[in-house]
Amino acid sequence: MIFITAKFRVRPEYADQWPRIAADFTAATREEPGCLWFDWSRSVEDPTEYVLVEAFRDDAAGAAHVQSEHFRTARRTLPPHLAETPRIVNMSVPQDDWSELGEMSVSGEE
Repeated sequence: MIFITAKFRVRPEYADQWPRIAADFTAATREEPGCLWFDWSRSVEDPTEYVLVEAFRDDAAGAAHVQSEHFRTARRTLPPHLAETPRIVNMSVPQDDWSELGEMSVSGEE
């Protein structure tokens, strides 16, 4: 799978609105057949920073994503709300879902 994490620093005046600003792009991406997940989180240390964790089935699914109409629209509509160019880590990993963090295993018994 293609595993991507990107950090988006949003202009302060748009920070609280960012989930709504990115909502159409998020919904359309999640509907792509090759999208495994596309999840936003807000930094607990910097309220203007959002972290996007996304995964696509394979290279073809990743290519389809960046060639989609909603990606082209996002390239035009999202940057005016950003304080800087997003930073990204993009890797191919030999799995297709999240693995368990064994060091913090939960047995189900309290």
